[in-house]
Parts: sequence; C-alpha cells; structure tokens
Amino acid sequence: MGSRGIPGDKINLRLILVSGKSKEFLFTPNESAADITELVYNNWPTDWEDEPLPPANILRLIYQGRFLHGNVTLGALQLPMGKTTVMHLVPRENLPEPNNQGQLKKDKSGESNCSNCCVIL
Repeated sequence: MGSRGIPGDKINLRLILVSGKSKEFLFTPNESAADITELVYNNWPTDWEDEPLPPANILRLIYQGRFLHGNVTLGALQLPMGKTTVMHLVPRENLPEPNNQGQLKKDKSGESNCSNCCVIL
C-alpha cells in the first residue's frame, strides 16, 4: 500500500473542476486520458450533481498546465504509483494545436520528436 491506503500498483488521480470541486479516482498506468474522461463522464460523482455535465464527453485533462491528448497513458507521464497526482478536468471540444514555430526545434538532442507533444498554455 502507498500513502493513505492507495494500492502500490495504482495511481490516485485527484481531478479538480473549474469550480474547485475535486474527487479522487484510482487508475492503472496503462489507462489513457480518454479512458479516464470516459469513466468520469459515465460515472459522474453524486457530489458534482450541481455541476453542468457537457452534452457529449468533451472532458479534457490538464496536467502541469498542458492538455493531455486522449491516447497518452498515465504510465507514459511517469506518474508515481501509490501516490496522488492532481489534474484539472475541463469541458473543451478541441485541443489547441501544437505550436511548431520553433517549439520543437529548440531541443537539439532530438528528444522532442514525440508524436503526442502538448502545448503549454
């Protein structure tokens, strides 16, 4: 068991809404951002009932100021197992396009040639 009874093979996500309400959910490292938003959308917490649920699942996760694309997994983000990670949950239809104007060229080591690059807003 990790801190506060979190299983050592799970990642505890504390999801925070724009209103400031939060709720914690347990996920495995191979679950993706799309899996998470789908699960939360389909199991909207009872204490969030006064929050408007978007008409379609257009929920997006923000981690460290970046929107997460749907196919990115928690394991790929190297989140600590058995611990709590905070993310924001916001309704948004479209994700911002990556800004290629010099953003990806700054790193000469070639480490920035990822297919799931995120934009800092």
